[in-house]
Amino acid sequence: MKAKYLDLHVIQTVPPSCINRDDTGSPKMAIYGGVPRARVSSQAWKHAMRGMFSELFSKEQVGVRTKRVLEMIIGELKKLNYQGDMEKAAMDGLKKCGFDFKKGTSLDTLFFMSYAQAKKIAELIVAGEEDKGLYKNALKEMPAIDMALFGRMVTGNQSLSYDAAAQVAHSISTHEVRNEYDYFTAIDDLAPEDNAGAGHLGTVEFYSATLYRYATVNLWELQNHLGDDTISAVQGFVRAFLLSMPTGKQNTFANRTVPDFAYISVRDDQPVNLAGAFEKPVYTQREGYTKKSIEALREYAQKTYHTFVRPPMAAYCIGEPEETLGQSVSIAQLEEEIVLNVLTK
Repeated sequence: MKAKYLDLHVIQTVPPSCINRDDTGSPKMAIYGGVPRARVSSQAWKHAMRGMFSELFSKEQVGVRTKRVLEMIIGELKKLNYQGDMEKAAMDGLKKCGFDFKKGTSLDTLFFMSYAQAKKIAELIVAGEEDKGLYKNALKEMPAIDMALFGRMVTGNQSLSYDAAAQVAHSISTHEVRNEYDYFTAIDDLAPEDNAGAGHLGTVEFYSATLYRYATVNLWELQNHLGDDTISAVQGFVRAFLLSMPTGKQNTFANRTVPDFAYISVRDDQPVNLAGAFEKPVYTQREGYTKKSIEALREYAQKTYHTFVRPPMAAYCIGEPEETLGQSVSIAQLEEEIVLNVLTK
């Protein structure tokens, strides 16, 4: 495989929405280029992507982040018809892996585990294996696709950690944004007729914005973790990044949009985030932000390729045709072009 990195750049417009809130309930913001921007955290979008992974991949290919790893092992022991005390056996097996159960049967922190790893530990328990090294190896091998993509950090045992093969940037608006407020009321359906007024009053903060979204995948790192599953993992990552949407206030705003434009590049040197295209905020006069944002992205990419880095090995565009950036394709064509023609060369 000559390709090393897959970069995804997306321009996406969202109508009035509150996709990702801070601790006060306000939409997350950031100052960039000296002006306030709408922001959606990388964690929020990765959570949405993992939700979509459950539709794109089998249960065995998707990991579970939980404190209840004991229950996962017990579930696998049941499938293997283990005849002993399952809770005690599962706890002993997990202790051999290095887990510490100080308070009850749950871990103190969340742990990212694949079903394949849980099954392997259960098989070692059923076989009566006592070698702690084999139990620890079971947690290193057979990572789920989302574990390989987004990584696993184990503070108490770094040998069980995975370096993330994918990085997702915080999405920011390409232009200045000022939050607005929606004042709303709710009526008590059973209130007496002589009781005028609302049963509840409130406000919700929102914005509308054209976002720049960026993610990159280290293809070599992913292949080291997944081997033959790399192709399907890249296909799923691309589809989920392009089509997922965080669920914040969806029932209130129904802001489930798809990208207006996507630029996907395959590189053999280093990943390149093109957020600098919007350090100077896009301004418009009743023409909308999408078209000017795409133009700014194209101009900045071309300048970057002429000054600091080489042009990509291959590049593709979805949405608005941009012949100077790359070949125009659909998502289905993109999966075939990048995954089948580039990754297998």
